[in-house]
Amino acid sequence: MYLDAVNNLTELPVSYSNGHQPFEEVFAPWKDWEPSTISHHGRACCEIVKEWVGATDCSVMNGGNCLSGPRWIRQRFEWGPTRYPTFWCSVLKNRVLDCGVHAALAEEVFSQRGVKCFRAQMVQEFSRSAAAQWQSSWEEDDAITSWINDHTIYHEGCAVLCGTDTIKIWDSSAGWWLDPKTNKGYGSLLAVKLTSSKGSGELSWGSHSIRLNEWRAFG
Repeated sequence: MYLDAVNNLTELPVSYSNGHQPFEEVFAPWKDWEPSTISHHGRACCEIVKEWVGATDCSVMNGGNCLSGPRWIRQRFEWGPTRYPTFWCSVLKNRVLDCGVHAALAEEVFSQRGVKCFRAQMVQEFSRSAAAQWQSSWEEDDAITSWINDHTIYHEGCAVLCGTDTIKIWDSSAGWWLDPKTNKGYGSLLAVKLTSSKGSGELSWGSHSIRLNEWRAFG
């Protein structure tokens, strides 16, 4: 989700990171959520679009660093409500996609580049007025709103391995790399979970250690 869509710095709540709330409460509403997926019909209609994604990225990257962020995704698709299930063959018909589809596209891009990547599930803190505006926008499109919880929201991105055990986290909907030092204030990252189907392990993001397939709250 491209969450600076509402730049309202008022009505900020007391941060979870100051000790007033248990860390587990930060991600409790989404503890059992799985990363969003783009469905596949198992036919050429979807496979052609996946090939288009790879070809487009190759053209845009033009021989550049394979660890560069695919900003073209955000330039091609705005952030906004998406209804599920959504299929690969319908992606190009949409001008607007939510953070889950943005992240799935980024994962496909990095995978086709040969970069090891992980889906990143996150919790961010915003103001209640910002959350109320997003709630209203999503309801108008009959899209799910359970990613919003008072002043905290659920968000998705993509983490890439850039060293033996170090990662960077790409916010596909914003088109930038997240700063591991930003865990307080408006837009701050309160918790993250990196998903891997290939076992467990521990990775470093800045000064943070994150175990795969486990929620990690910051404070």
